[in-house]
Amino acid sequence: MTIYNNISIIVAIAENFAIGKNNDLLFHLPNDLKRFKQITTGKTIIMGRNTLLSLPKWPLPNRRHVVISDNLSDCFKGCEVVSSIEEAVEKVKNDEEAFVIGGGMVYRQFYPLAGKLYLTWVHKSFDADVFFPEIDFSEWIETNREDHYDEKNGFEYSYINLVRK
Repeated sequence: MTIYNNISIIVAIAENFAIGKNNDLLFHLPNDLKRFKQITTGKTIIMGRNTLLSLPKWPLPNRRHVVISDNLSDCFKGCEVVSSIEEAVEKVKNDEEAFVIGGGMVYRQFYPLAGKLYLTWVHKSFDADVFFPEIDFSEWIETNREDHYDEKNGFEYSYINLVRK
């Protein structure tokens, strides 16, 4: 399988690999949202149709949006709609770095292809209906880690950047 070093996944994930419930995030971490904005601004973001529709406002400013949908008649203002993972990969082949931002099905399909992971690892488990694929950390090299505590939510979390071996 081909690894695309220009394709990165960015995700906030709980200890039990939970990422969402009822088409929404599991927790609200303002600093994580700022980090997401800082990392993805000026880049391409790749997402599924439901992830786009779950955003409070779209398109997100100063980012190119590639939306994967199985409905070929979908048209979203400010977005490029594609019908497959392969088509999305082709769209970003000349990008220095493109970010997969969800949802669960899109993460599962891109996980074996991505060269980097930008994790916000929440040190707590959550009830969820969408999960990230289980990460085999032996396949990755940790390049950066920052540990934090969110007083409002009352849990610890870490920013962990990983590069595939």
